[in-house]
Amino acid sequence: MHAIGELCLILIATTIAGHYSARIGLPAVVGQLLVGILVGPAIFDWIKGDEFTSLFSEIGVIILMFSAGMESDLNLLKKYLKPSILVALLGVILPVITIYGLSLAFHLHQTESIFIGVIFAATSVSISVAVLKELDVLHGKAGATILGAAVVDDVLAVVILSVMVSLIGTGASTGGSSNLLLSFTSQIIFFIAIYFVVKFIAPILARLGKHLFIPGGPTIVAVILCLGMALIADAIDLSSVVGAFFAGIAISQTSVKHEVEQNIEPIGYAMFIPVFFVSIGLSMSFDGFMDDFLFIVLLTILATITKLLGAGLGAKLSNFSMKDSYIVGAGMVSRGEMALIIAQIGYRAELLSSEYYSAIITAIILTTLIAPLLLKHAYSLKEN
Repeated sequence: MHAIGELCLILIATTIAGHYSARIGLPAVVGQLLVGILVGPAIFDWIKGDEFTSLFSEIGVIILMFSAGMESDLNLLKKYLKPSILVALLGVILPVITIYGLSLAFHLHQTESIFIGVIFAATSVSISVAVLKELDVLHGKAGATILGAAVVDDVLAVVILSVMVSLIGTGASTGGSSNLLLSFTSQIIFFIAIYFVVKFIAPILARLGKHLFIPGGPTIVAVILCLGMALIADAIDLSSVVGAFFAGIAISQTSVKHEVEQNIEPIGYAMFIPVFFVSIGLSMSFDGFMDDFLFIVLLTILATITKLLGAGLGAKLSNFSMKDSYIVGAGMVSRGEMALIIAQIGYRAELLSSEYYSAIITAIILTTLIAPLLLKHAYSLKEN
C-alpha cells in the first residue's frame, strides 16, 4: 500500500500546485515540477524515485506524446519538415560547442566536456507539449515545427550518444562499430515502417476496434499500438516517446481519433502524467550545490540561451517571424527526461564523472523549469 500512498500524495500535491500556478498566470506544469523537488530528496525526501514512480512516469510521458501525436496536423508536420530539421541542427550545434567551451574553462577533461555538451544538446519536448496543449496552440505553425524538430533532435542526440559510448565509453566492445551500424539501420527501417503503420496498419486496427464486443474497443486497440511502437522505438535505441508520438499521428488519420482522444486524455491527466512531471523534480539534489554554484549558474544560463538562439535562428532562417522564431526557440529549451537519461547512460559508461554529476542534473532541472515560463512569455508577445 506504500505505492498507493505515494500516488495519492502526488495527485493531491500536483492538483493544488497546478491549480495555483494557473491562477497566478504560470503554466500548470511549473507547479507540478516544483512538487517533485519539494517532496523528493532535494527537500522533504517523502518520495524517492523508485520502480513505481519510474513505471508510472514512463506511461505518463508515453500517453502525453501519444495525445500530442493525435492532435498534430500531419500536413503541417510535412510542410514544416525542412524548418524542423534546420531548427534541430542549429539547436544541437550551438549548445554542444558553447557548453564544451564552458566545461573546458572549468578544467574538465576534453571527453567529459564534449559529453556534457551532448547532454544539453538534447530536447525534451514533452514539457513544451504540456504547455502548448494548455494554451491550445499545439496544432499551429510553431507547434508543428517544435514537434518535428524534437523528433530530429532526439535522433541526433541518440546518434551522437551511441557513437561516444561505442567508441569512448567503458561499454565499448570489439563489436561496438557493428552494433552501432545495426542500431542505425534499425532506426532507418523504423521510420520507413511508420508510413505503413499510418497508411495501412492503423486503419485496420481502428476497424477491428469498432467490431470488438467490449467497451472501449477502439481505445484499447489504439493503446496497444501506442505501447507497441513505444516499445519498438526503445528497443532500437530511440526514445519511447518517438514511437508513441507517431502512433498518435497514425491514430489521428483514422475514424476513431475523437473517441480515443476523449477516452485516453482523462486517464493520462488524472493519474500518469502528473507522476511524470513529479519524477523529473525527484531527480534533483542539492548535494554539493554551493561547491559547484558558479558552474551550475553558468551552465543553466548557457544551456537556455544557446538552445533558444540556435533553434530560434533555425526558425528565422526558415522565414519565420521574430515572434514565431522566439516561440520555436523557447519550445526547444526544456531538457527534461531526455537529458537525464543521456546523463545516466554517460555516467554508467564513465563519460561523466561523479564530481559534476549532481551539478549537471541540477542544471537540467532548472532549464526544464525555465522552459515553460519562456514559452508562455513567447506566446503572450504573439498575442499582443
